[in-house]
Amino acid sequence: MAFQCQRDCYMKEFVTTVVSCCPAELKQELNGKKATVKGFTVKLRDTILFPEGGGQPDDHGLIADVPVLRVTRQGQEAAHFIGAPLEEGQEVRVKVDWERRFDHMQQHSGQHLITALAESMFGYKTTSWELGRQRSTIELDTPSMKPGQVQALEEAVNEKIRAHIPVSVQLLAIDDPALEKVRSRGLPDDHAGPIRIIDIEGVDANMCCGTHVSNLSHLQVIKVLGTEKGKKNKTNLIFLAGNRVLKYAEKSYSTERSLVSLLKTGPDEHIEAVDKTLKSLKLLQKTNLSLLRDMAVLIAQNFKNDPQRGNFFTLHKKEGDNEFMNIIANEINTEETLVFLTVGEEKGPGLFLLAGPSDHVTELGPRVLELLQGKGAGKNGRFQGKANNLTRRGELELLLQQRCKQHSAQEE
Repeated sequence: MAFQCQRDCYMKEFVTTVVSCCPAELKQELNGKKATVKGFTVKLRDTILFPEGGGQPDDHGLIADVPVLRVTRQGQEAAHFIGAPLEEGQEVRVKVDWERRFDHMQQHSGQHLITALAESMFGYKTTSWELGRQRSTIELDTPSMKPGQVQALEEAVNEKIRAHIPVSVQLLAIDDPALEKVRSRGLPDDHAGPIRIIDIEGVDANMCCGTHVSNLSHLQVIKVLGTEKGKKNKTNLIFLAGNRVLKYAEKSYSTERSLVSLLKTGPDEHIEAVDKTLKSLKLLQKTNLSLLRDMAVLIAQNFKNDPQRGNFFTLHKKEGDNEFMNIIANEINTEETLVFLTVGEEKGPGLFLLAGPSDHVTELGPRVLELLQGKGAGKNGRFQGKANNLTRRGELELLLQQRCKQHSAQEE
């Protein structure tokens, strides 16, 4: 069965009837976490909302002003997941999220065009493709592409777009001899009825269930961003089509203006300016690391030279790393002194080191992890790791100091 969205990819609104509405659940990722959403699966007599398939994501839209969160294919029907129930037999108006739909049409038709020319020009067959949220990828059956080939392919693709070549849909019987000339990666196991062909006049004919533009001029422009090594000796070609190219250019220009302001140079000098800045930064980091090492030794020596020193030493420093803390611990005799060191934000994440007599460290290590909400491990009188929150550092210092006093009193 062909849906209305396949018969007329440019239709934005459509009136139809609810066939069924059943309670359902949808697994989604919300704010980076997986969640299960309760709702309803609605099936319509026909739909202009494309169900996911053929490498193309599903459409978004409204059914009777209720947002559609997902559209999937169930056999020959489209299942729409919504958050509120509808009555069977109810007449409803369906509206498609046109910006999303047209974007998918541009990317999908763009893929067909690139695929056809990559094969005709260089013999590189497409083995798969992905319509991503920001950019799309075509997997080509070749270990690599030369820069000259990428440039020639992009020029040829855009030449076809400027030629205003029509794109049409044909429905062929499964035994039609014309199918022998059609490009295909096979039919779904549950396919039934006529075969849908997307025909780019004089360029390509390909089996496809997706939504497409009616003329290559509607693609506006295609930009091949480049290639990268794919799986199993294949090459991934990354591209943008249509409005995505305009958005990419707008974003690139905005970034360029920001860099001009930050680097105080023109766009042509940005790479040189960043390279110079990075070299200066590396030199400063090297100098800073040397100073931190010297400071660590001095801090330890000052403690050792203090006649009033006890058997507990603690220090927090915003700037520092594991090496800084370990230098201090190495300089101090931790067989007799308990050392507690932290680096990082005072009320945020950081690093910690607890060093001292092995029995003290083994006993107190878990308590350190608990109060600092951290993760770590230890052996041979050292316990160190990452702290998620250093807010309770002061409380931990008092606890460690009290334990040291208790141990001293027991030894006396």
